[in-house]
Amino acid sequence: MKRNRVAIYYLLAWACYTLYLYIDNIANSRGSQPYVWSNLLASFVEFSFCFFFVYPRFLKLKKLPLLISGLIIADGLFVGCRYLIEEVIYLWLLGYGNYDPSVKLLYYISDNWWRAMQPILFSFIAWALMDTYHKEQETEQLKQEKIRAELLFLKTQINPHFLYNTLNYLYSLAYPVSEKVADAIIKLSQLMRYMLNNSIDGMLNLQQEIEYLENYIEIYRLRFEEDFFVEFKTTGNFNEKKVASLILIPFVENAFKHGVVNDAQRPVKILISTTGQLLSMVVSNKISHSQKDTSSGIGLLNIKRRLELIYPDGFELLISNNGETYKATLNIRLTDSNN
Repeated sequence: MKRNRVAIYYLLAWACYTLYLYIDNIANSRGSQPYVWSNLLASFVEFSFCFFFVYPRFLKLKKLPLLISGLIIADGLFVGCRYLIEEVIYLWLLGYGNYDPSVKLLYYISDNWWRAMQPILFSFIAWALMDTYHKEQETEQLKQEKIRAELLFLKTQINPHFLYNTLNYLYSLAYPVSEKVADAIIKLSQLMRYMLNNSIDGMLNLQQEIEYLENYIEIYRLRFEEDFFVEFKTTGNFNEKKVASLILIPFVENAFKHGVVNDAQRPVKILISTTGQLLSMVVSNKISHSQKDTSSGIGLLNIKRRLELIYPDGFELLISNNGETYKATLNIRLTDSNN
C-alpha cells in the first residue's frame, strides 16, 4: 500500500482513539489534568510503535515469539513515557508528580501496565482493518489482471497448435537437408509446446522450466555459433518441484538482450539450484554499452509484479549493477509437485 494512504489511515485511526480518550475523560470528569496529557502522549508512542513496527513485521504464526516480545516492549514504552513525563518532567516543572513519592517503581509499573493495553488493542484493530482492506484490493487486482491476461492470450491464439504441428512438419523436411536446421526447428517446436502447456493454477514441473531454458539458450547460440559464451549450471532436484511457468526466462532473456554473450573472458553466467523447498537463480552478465536491442522483452518492474502476485512473501529478488556487471539473484519458496 502506498505510504501516503497508510499515513492517512493511521491519522484517522489515531483521531478515533483520541476521540475515545476524550469521551472517557469527560465521562470520568478528568478534565484537562496533567495526567490526561501524559496518558495521551504515552498512548501515541505505543500506538505508533505497534501500528508501524510490531504488527506489520510480527503478526504471523511463525513469528509469535517476536510478536509477544514486541508487545511487551510496547507496554514498556507506554509505562516508561508516562513515568518520564509524570514523575520527572512534571515534578521539575510543576513541583509534583501524578503518584505519591512513597509509591514504589514496581507498583507504578503494575498500575500502568493494564492502561497500556488500550493503545495496543486500538492499534491492532486499526492495522487489521487496513491490512484486510489491502488484501482484498490485491485479490481483486489479481482477478482483474488474470482476466486481462486471459483476454490477451485469447487474442493472440491464431491456432498455435497449427504452428506447432507445422514446425514438426518442417523438421521432417529439413532433416534430410540440414541436421543443424532441423535441430533448431525441433528445439523451437519444444519451446512452443512448453508455452502451450497449461495447468489450473499456472504451475508446472520445475524440470520442464529448466528444459525450456536449455532450449532457449541453444536456439540463441545459433546466432553466434562458436562465438557464444554462456555458462549454464544446475544443481539439485527439479522433478519434484512446481514453479510458475515462464517465471525464470525473463532473467535469461534480459541477460542476452542487454549483456555481452561473445566475450570469452566475461561469459554470461546462469546458476540454478534447489535446496529443500528453496529455488535459487543467479544470472550475471557483462553490460553491453552498444545500441540496445529494441525487440520486445519483459521489464524488471513487470517481473517483480508477477512475482508479488504469484509468490507474496515467498520470494526475494536482489539486483546489483555497478555499471560493468549486472547481476540478478532470485530466491523462491516452492511447492511440491503433488500439492
